[in-house]
Amino acid sequence: MNKSFLILTLITLLSFGCKEKNKENTINSTPKTEIDKTLLKEKEPQPEIIVKPINHASFILEYEDIVIYVDPVGGPELYKNEKKPSVVLITDIHEDHFDLETFEGIMTDTAQPITPPDVAIKIPEALQYNLFAVRNNAKVDYTKAGLDVVVYSVPMYNLREEALEFHPKGRGNGYIVELGGQRIYISGDTEDIPEMRQLTDIDIAFVCMNLPYTMTVESAASAVLDFKPKKVYPYHYKGTEGFSDVEKFKSMVTEGNKDIEVVQLDWYK
Repeated sequence: MNKSFLILTLITLLSFGCKEKNKENTINSTPKTEIDKTLLKEKEPQPEIIVKPINHASFILEYEDIVIYVDPVGGPELYKNEKKPSVVLITDIHEDHFDLETFEGIMTDTAQPITPPDVAIKIPEALQYNLFAVRNNAKVDYTKAGLDVVVYSVPMYNLREEALEFHPKGRGNGYIVELGGQRIYISGDTEDIPEMRQLTDIDIAFVCMNLPYTMTVESAASAVLDFKPKKVYPYHYKGTEGFSDVEKFKSMVTEGNKDIEVVQLDWYK
């Protein structure tokens, strides 16, 4: 075998090895690209929960095709341009939380209300077809009905001796709503009760503050600093002496914990 043939054979083998190595590198790089794309898809932002203040204690939560009305009052006209409710939450018997005319006007065949029993007895039987009348510490799981919503009723009541008659313990409900992967606390009419201070894992909180019916700005801020929601909306802040100082509330919360975002909306248009 001559020297020229040996050299030619060696060059051919080396060339083939390089091609196979490049082929291997190309094959191994493909899964990495696919995994990176998958990780990017998992980090895509989720739809936000939209908050629409109506007035005082009344507001709407929207998440994709789920619409939750909270304490709808003020007449059906206020809601004529809004999406129809999937769930209706009513916290108490007072006129700033429950109004039969408004309730009748916003109800549909598919709307599912949750109310305290003392509210339920004020609703005509013809409108009670989807109604859950629950006391404190109950759970209503709408996922079984095809809605990705779970609602827990929680206590709301007064602590001060002079205010006990306004909201006795056990009559009304606050609510925790699990919606869109978040836990939303709705205080209803309450003071800074132990059950509020002991809340955990709250993403969004709606906290009342008005005298003489609920609590002071200081009490509300103190409670919020205890249960540490990620975001808090002061609402229901008009009392007999006018509006509570929500800017002071924001300042107290921010000074106590900068990680809590205080969001002020226009509740009194």
